[in-house]
Amino acid sequence: MELARKFKATFSTVPMLGWLLGILAAVLIEYYWGYDYISYYLGLPKIPVLFGTLIMLKDPLMIPGAVGYDLAVYVIPILLVARLSTGVTNPLAALLERLPLAASVLIHLVLFYGLLHLWAGINDYRVLVIKLTMISIILTVSINVINGYQGEFSCSHPGFMALGAYVSSIITLLLFANDKIFGAPLLPPALGPWLFPLALLAGGAAAALGSLAVAIPSFRTRGDYLAIISLAFMFIVKSAVENLHIIGGARGMGGQPDYAPLYVIFIWTMLCIWIIHNFVTSIMGKALNTVRDDEAASESMTIKTRKTKMTAFMFGAFWAGIAGGLFAHVLAYINPGMFSINRLAEILAMVYFGGLNSIVGSIVGAVSINVLGEALRPLELFKWIIIPLILIFVMIFRPYGLISFKEINARELLRARANKPDADGPDVSDSGSGVGEDRIQPENK
Repeated sequence: MELARKFKATFSTVPMLGWLLGILAAVLIEYYWGYDYISYYLGLPKIPVLFGTLIMLKDPLMIPGAVGYDLAVYVIPILLVARLSTGVTNPLAALLERLPLAASVLIHLVLFYGLLHLWAGINDYRVLVIKLTMISIILTVSINVINGYQGEFSCSHPGFMALGAYVSSIITLLLFANDKIFGAPLLPPALGPWLFPLALLAGGAAAALGSLAVAIPSFRTRGDYLAIISLAFMFIVKSAVENLHIIGGARGMGGQPDYAPLYVIFIWTMLCIWIIHNFVTSIMGKALNTVRDDEAASESMTIKTRKTKMTAFMFGAFWAGIAGGLFAHVLAYINPGMFSINRLAEILAMVYFGGLNSIVGSIVGAVSINVLGEALRPLELFKWIIIPLILIFVMIFRPYGLISFKEINARELLRARANKPDADGPDVSDSGSGVGEDRIQPENK
């Protein structure tokens, strides 16, 4: 505990710019010296793609070399540069504080994306993992609107994802690709990347409209009916696309154009986080929290509970459709099996592992489960034993997830910390909903 307290005090004066500078140093070290020098002299066959976990699990004799690589490339450079650069980064952060908050956040996001792009560019596998992880963030944040802020239990997100994936794929294949199902493109392929956002929005709109099939009957009742109806909806959508041979049926649909590079998915992920954060902190979001905590009291305060729940449900479904469209164009192939009960289990694991009623928790859950799943891939079957065990322990000791009922405080996260050695406040703050982690959940939860 004393060591942790000293560590926290030592790095409490480092602003976000300092950490970004430390990450830049680590990425440059790996980019220029990772393969020819560091990995070679540590006895590694190549640069570790996921911090050495894959190499360590495949060959335990490589554990010392992989740990040494992580220390030499990531841990030591990041900590040293972040701490030693405070004399420069704190004045810069103080200058950025004078700008509007949106401008400061945008500058930090651009810097962060540059580092992410440079790090991922070292290996194509990293690019794919980052893309899928950001899509998982969209899915997790969107389902948290329903299962967390709304206090319901929905199982229909894979169905919404499938609707978005198939609708956006049909549009791009029909308009911009020479496809074996739809034939020659109706529009010049050069227009595809520019009109791709419209295809994604169409997929999101289809998912939102499809959610009415769940919301209209479900929100006339109370209790666990939403879980049953939403699970039935997921199977209905899966069975429907399996039997529609015009879109490939059970064989799936492939050949989607590559309209989802890393920067496109990054932009959509940031938009999702920003819009959903504004939604849950708005008047509608506060009404949603009130409905979750006590629906009868909400009705007595003239809140239209059914309209509020349906709006939030459609909103979450819309972003699931966006995630489905991005997913289809990253893999350039989809089939009904991708949107089955296995996908539902992954999404629920991410949201409950990270934490309910927290966008920060959703991000942590999505990143943790995705990276952990890829890192444990060499274990094959044992991976699906280890991950559930981790989830069980989290549910025992943290019933509401690792980070629950907390929200992003961008100003606290980005502020300069010079002359504030005790300013080690958290980078998250209460969501303003008036709830805490020890609040009793609604009965239908």
